[in-house]
Amino acid sequence: MPDPNTPEGPKGIYVLPLADVGHVKNIHRDIAYADASSFQTLDLYLPEGTAPAKGWPLVIFVHGGAWMMCDKRDIQLNAPLKLLDHGFALASINYRLSSEARFPAQIRDVKAAIRCLRGKAVDLGIDPALFCIWGASAGAHLAMLAGTSAGVPVLEDRNMGWPEESAEVQAVISWFGPTDFLKMDDYFAETLAGTADHSDADSPESKLLGGKITDIPGTVRAANPETWLTPDCPPFLFQHAPKDPIVPVQHSVHFAHLINSVAGPGTAHLRFVENAGHAGPEFERDDVINDVIEFLTQLARR
Repeated sequence: MPDPNTPEGPKGIYVLPLADVGHVKNIHRDIAYADASSFQTLDLYLPEGTAPAKGWPLVIFVHGGAWMMCDKRDIQLNAPLKLLDHGFALASINYRLSSEARFPAQIRDVKAAIRCLRGKAVDLGIDPALFCIWGASAGAHLAMLAGTSAGVPVLEDRNMGWPEESAEVQAVISWFGPTDFLKMDDYFAETLAGTADHSDADSPESKLLGGKITDIPGTVRAANPETWLTPDCPPFLFQHAPKDPIVPVQHSVHFAHLINSVAGPGTAHLRFVENAGHAGPEFERDDVINDVIEFLTQLARR
C-alpha cells in the first residue's frame, strides 16, 4: 500500500508513476460509467488483431490505495497489461475514494462500471459472458465483494445507469486483499508481520466505513465479502505474500478455505508469493503472472 507521506497529486490524491502503455495501440480512455463524480470513469485496453466472434474476454482491474488514493492508470496496471498478449481485453476503473464518499459508494461504483461495460460490450468488442474482476489490496477487497454479492440490493445502485444489465462476474483474482476488517489486528498479533492499528479511528478501514470499525460491526459485516458468499460464487484466485505487513495473509487463507467449503473444492485457488511484501516487483514475476494467465485461460475455455 502506498506511503501517504509521499507527495500528493491533484485533489490531494497520492500519485504513483503511470503504467507503461506505449505498446498498446487500441485504448478507449475515460469512458464515463456514471455521472455523480469525475472519478466514475474507466479505461479500456484491447488486444491487437481481430476480436473473436463473441468478443474479447474481459478482465476488469480495480486499483489499490487504501480506498483513499491512487489511480486507474498508475503502475499497478503494469501486471494486468500483460494479459493483452494472451487474448484478454483489460478495463481499469476509478471509483469514488473515501475522502469523497463512504462505503458502499465504492462497490456501487464498481458494479455500475461492470453494468456499463456489459451494456456496451457489442460496440466495444468484448464478450459480455466472460467478465473477470482483478483487484489489488483495497481494490481486491472491492473485487472480492463484487464476486460474492451479485444481486445484493444494498450494495448496488441501478439508478447510476445501465439498470437492465447484470453486475455478475465470472471469476475473481485477489491480490493481497482484506476481508473481515475486525480481524486484521488479531491476525497481525498472530504473525507479528505488521502493525496492529487497523481498528484505530483514523485507519483506512474506519475512514472507508465512516466510523471506528469496532463501533460499527454491522457495517463491517456488510463490507466483508465473506458475508455474501453463496454456493454459486465464481472461481477465485488468491495471491498473497505470507509476511505481508499491511494486509495479513490470513485473510486470503481463511477466505479460500471458506469458499471451497461452501462452493465446493477447487472453487478457490491460493498461491503464496514468497519473499514479497505488500505489492512490489515480486508480484510481476513470470511465475506469478503465469498462474493468472492459466486461471483465466481455463475460464475462457469453458
